[in-house]
Amino acid sequence: QVQLVESGGGLVQAGGSLRLSCVASGGTFSSYYMGWFRQAPGKEREFVAAIRRSSGTPWYAESVKGRFTISRDNAENTVYLQMNRLQSEDTARYYCAVASGWTEDERLYDYWGQGTQVTVSS
Repeated sequence: QVQLVESGGGLVQAGGSLRLSCVASGGTFSSYYMGWFRQAPGKEREFVAAIRRSSGTPWYAESVKGRFTISRDNAENTVYLQMNRLQSEDTARYYCAVASGWTEDERLYDYWGQGTQVTVSS
């Protein structure tokens, strides 16, 4: 069983930045593919970014490419999401998740955190 705890959300003005963190416990963090998803009110949850377990190669949704950066610290069992040039459309609850394979399909992610709220004011 893997437990995930996100932090770092908050209220920020448009154009600002936030850094989200997700700490994992249980299992072997370095063996997991990690992803970030978000869900805005009234909308379905959507893929934001993912990172490979060994190479650390990232992958991004088009809507955040060039603004968000995903990274991981396997020694700290932590995955990060640096969010720059935030827009009102980025307002959502952000979740980190663990997958056993390389995918952006949320159905293939096995473990989820409780999420952290990001609100961008315009």
